[in-house]
Amino acid sequence: MQFQTPPRPCSYLAHETASLEYRFHHHLTGEELESLLVRGWRRHGQHIFRPACPTCVSCRSLRVDVEQFRPTKSQRKALKRNQDVEVILQPATISEEHLRLYNDWHADMHVRRDWPEQTMDAETYEHAFLSGRGEYSWELLYRREGRAVGVGLIDLTPNACSSVYFYHDPEWRSRAPGTYSVLQEIELCRQQGRRYLYLGYWIAECPSMAYKNRFQPHEILQEYCEDAGAPQWRPAE
Repeated sequence: MQFQTPPRPCSYLAHETASLEYRFHHHLTGEELESLLVRGWRRHGQHIFRPACPTCVSCRSLRVDVEQFRPTKSQRKALKRNQDVEVILQPATISEEHLRLYNDWHADMHVRRDWPEQTMDAETYEHAFLSGRGEYSWELLYRREGRAVGVGLIDLTPNACSSVYFYHDPEWRSRAPGTYSVLQEIELCRQQGRRYLYLGYWIAECPSMAYKNRFQPHEILQEYCEDAGAPQWRPAE
């Protein structure tokens, strides 16, 4: 099943109108998911989506070239500041720790960025993040002093990793957990021989999305194409 949402005010650029193209899937193989990632699609639960905005093309698909990546001085600093963090790769799952972390993080974002108030229970979390999971659905669980401080949901395909969602303990914020989590995903790709880390959509004018181009070198998808089309990725200047 495939459909497109009606135009609505954009969540990232106040002056723009947004729309998303969706596909619903029951089962995908890692190879099938990768063929969608390379064409600009993203997975959320049982849905695959990508922008289909009527007049705006600011959302650009971005992927990091893992073989060529070199951390900046500030990124190396983030690694050093988190040397005491344990990183655990495991199948995507749910626990009381997951719910506590997510709800604490979302409450903090409500205060910092005026996000709508929300409390996630087990059923809602399962539907939002774990439905549609397959052999590619994993997570990086971050622990410090034996306590969970962050969760990075990822999809692992034969040649790539897709960064799906990341949330963390608000008390970890001062140590740049977002930067640290991306660096760990890059390192995971390197250890497992995966060439690219897909970071989703980069929007130069949106501060919450603009950080993605700090991981260099990276490539930008030039335009969205059909399944039979040949996607064109080019190194960013």
